[in-house]
Amino acid sequence: MPWPFHRRPALDADHPDALADAHNRAVELGARGQFQQARELDEDTLERRRRVLGPDDPRTLATANNLAADLRELGERGQARELDEDTLERRRRTLGDDHLGTLANAGALAGDYRALGDFGRARELDELAFFGRQRVLGGDDIQTLQSAHVLGIDLRSLGEFQQARELDEDSFHRRRRILGDDHPDTLANANNLAVDLRELGEHQQARALDEDTLARRRRTLGDDHPNTLNSANNLAADLHALGEHQRALELDEDTLARRRRVLGDADPGTVANAQAVATALRAMGHIDRAAVLLAEFGLSPDAVGGPPAPAPQG
Repeated sequence: MPWPFHRRPALDADHPDALADAHNRAVELGARGQFQQARELDEDTLERRRRVLGPDDPRTLATANNLAADLRELGERGQARELDEDTLERRRRTLGDDHLGTLANAGALAGDYRALGDFGRARELDELAFFGRQRVLGGDDIQTLQSAHVLGIDLRSLGEFQQARELDEDSFHRRRRILGDDHPDTLANANNLAVDLRELGEHQQARALDEDTLARRRRTLGDDHPNTLNSANNLAADLHALGEHQRALELDEDTLARRRRVLGDADPGTVANAQAVATALRAMGHIDRAAVLLAEFGLSPDAVGGPPAPAPQG
């Protein structure tokens, strides 16, 4: 039973205008975070549009795209991926690879695969979206830059750090010019570029970029914002790589205290931070302090290892 939606009384429920009203109402519900209601309305509208307009009609495919977004928000990624696959195939066949709807679909489906850990398939789809948007919209368009950003995530996850670095550097310079140095998207780009640099062994450059990003995030977001805390952890990783272990430990301990207070001990970022601190303590000879910290989190001594992984920004 779909979410109750009061269509215009003069129109039959299957009238194209009534279906357009229902489609738009579902968009409003999704924007308000009412994803279950949006899903029910989109499911009903999709069934009607498939029957009335046909499965390949652009309006039908628009509703299918939105229903997949509802499913993703509700955690039903398997269903979202199946629907996105079907919609992308139909859009590529009927609208072409460079249609903006096709490119948006490719990006959404890439996100489905990225969530499943299939970064190879995500990369293929993100490349389709990125190069298509570059051709159609230009390199400076916000959508193109977002496609570059997620493609960089795919490349890093596949260990292709040099390619990620080149892409992230280009996006970073464009975002600084278009959005400004302090825009959240610019800072996310800076964060990821620093990860690329660190992975390539360019620790001084990574440090300089992370120090700048941390200062900007502290000023614009506050000391306790999760993105600020990620920047602090990343700077600590740079300092460890450069041999400044005491300063890195102090920064990581401060960040851990903030994470525990703001996010709680069960948060994955807090746990990773605790493991990083314990690793540093043990390396510096503070075995007992490391053991106490691990015990507080219910972690075994085996939970510590090498240097902490950098925190990329999605």
